[in-house]
Amino acid sequence: MERPQPVEVYGILLHRVTAERWGRISKFKARPDDLLICSYPKSAVEEADALPSPRRLKTHLSVQLVPASFWEQKCKIIYIARNVKDTAISYFHFHDMNKTLPDPGTWDQFLENFLAGKVVWGSWFDHVRSWWEAKECHPILYLFYEDMKENPACEIQKIANFLGLELPESILNRIIQHTTFDNMKSNPMTNYTTLPSSVMDHTVSAFMRKGIVGDWKEYFTVAQSEKLDDISAYKLGGTGLTFRTHL
Repeated sequence: MERPQPVEVYGILLHRVTAERWGRISKFKARPDDLLICSYPKSAVEEADALPSPRRLKTHLSVQLVPASFWEQKCKIIYIARNVKDTAISYFHFHDMNKTLPDPGTWDQFLENFLAGKVVWGSWFDHVRSWWEAKECHPILYLFYEDMKENPACEIQKIANFLGLELPESILNRIIQHTTFDNMKSNPMTNYTTLPSSVMDHTVSAFMRKGIVGDWKEYFTVAQSEKLDDISAYKLGGTGLTFRTHL
């Protein structure tokens, strides 16, 4: 299938299908007990409308594109952020295997576009920073991928506390087991292997590829790593927002 080109919506590149439905998406009616789970990718209005409450909804939208009703209804939001280097390389492989995304070109070409925010869902820096700042005035639990890898029990408990839930140890252990990367990678409900190869070609790369912290070291040159460090220091400076690139 021919790879579609993204469309700009309020300065941010989005999937063409998302952009074509933007009128409906922007007017989406949130409910007070909705839980919105958000992240920068490497993540249909009609279906969401039909879901019974309480709904668990997933989005990659940046703060400025989230439908106003989510703020008006004071919906709880969980945001998951991953360090920029691992995100960039993971997103590159995702573009390579996902035929609904633009061709990434070479790694060097993709990295330049990624750093310029010229990829679907826009700038990683703007995304993580805007959600970090939004938590000051909205019920947002901001989690880090690296913390979830290092101590899943602690992060799952944070989620339970945020949602006002009590988790018996037996349930907590079951959640930890079911959400390990290896289990999710082998689960057709989460690994997208049910989609045809014309949409996602798993012979190019698995949807759930490695899931480790520090995989970027296999791809980044020293110059690229240092350049990204400098950009991160500038873009995120003064926010208090820091990321770990290895464990």
